[in-house]
Amino acid sequence: MSVYARIRGTGSYLPERVMTNRELEALVDTSDEWIRERTGICQRHIAAPGETCGDLSTAAARRALDAADMPADSIDLVILATSTPDQVFPSTACLIQQRLGIPGGAIAFDVAAACSGFVYALDIANRFLRTGGARRALVMGAETFSRILNWEDRSTCVLFGDGAGAVVLERSGSAGVLSTHLHADGRQEPLLNVPWGVAKGYDAVFADPASGKVTMRGNEVFKVAVRTLGAVVDETLAANGMARGDIDWLVPHQANIRIMAATARKLGMPMERVVVTVDRHGNTSAASIPLALDVAVRDGRIQREQVLLLEAFGAGFTWGSALIRY
Repeated sequence: MSVYARIRGTGSYLPERVMTNRELEALVDTSDEWIRERTGICQRHIAAPGETCGDLSTAAARRALDAADMPADSIDLVILATSTPDQVFPSTACLIQQRLGIPGGAIAFDVAAACSGFVYALDIANRFLRTGGARRALVMGAETFSRILNWEDRSTCVLFGDGAGAVVLERSGSAGVLSTHLHADGRQEPLLNVPWGVAKGYDAVFADPASGKVTMRGNEVFKVAVRTLGAVVDETLAANGMARGDIDWLVPHQANIRIMAATARKLGMPMERVVVTVDRHGNTSAASIPLALDVAVRDGRIQREQVLLLEAFGAGFTWGSALIRY
């Protein structure tokens, strides 16, 4: 009998504070009209002082566990995708394991693949469950990107927000995650990065505060993203012997409405079949896909047995997709 990883529940969490485009007009030389036209973003959520990635993840995880009607102590694999962990170590996934009361002895670790992080984490969990390495998995994507933004850089600070999303997966005999497809190209690192890390030392941040912030060559990133996401869509359909019309919902990384529209055109899919939350959430990096998925599940758009295509592109460069029968 075939074994699959099946989604049993979804959850998400957004910080209370909402920052509108109008607020950004007072910080940098930009406008609400320009941000909406170029990105589709109207607002984003910002973590409160002292509110961490682990806090957001834990809240989203609890909602996913409730939706799955599963106790935390039944989880034996915890994976968090994030670029903004609470601390260098231990992993934020271990901190979440402790908070939720997931038993000692479970597997817990973080995944760093920027905006593609959730798809990477989902792929890893899928492999664990299908090979018998785990029975039930909690997979999260969460970010506090507001902490690594240069609020004087109008090309980046208007794009990102904070939030978390989570799914609970279980080994199942019925179809769930059908396939996953991951790629990376480290040669493209200069186009999108945070130019600081342990190797450079903390002194580098104090000498140049901008060194610990997101930098991006947006036009070049946009072109590569559209091209590579189009290719991974073709790869996913071919691997599953499916046609474009077999996809019920596109659940993309919420980076830019123009990138999402280009992918929808590649699929011949109307935007009404694309889950869009970028207008309300901004780009929440690794959190964006599970956030969007939870929104569409809870409002009733996504129904059981429908086929979903998840796809993402992020710094690294990293990119990937997952085809799921929900």
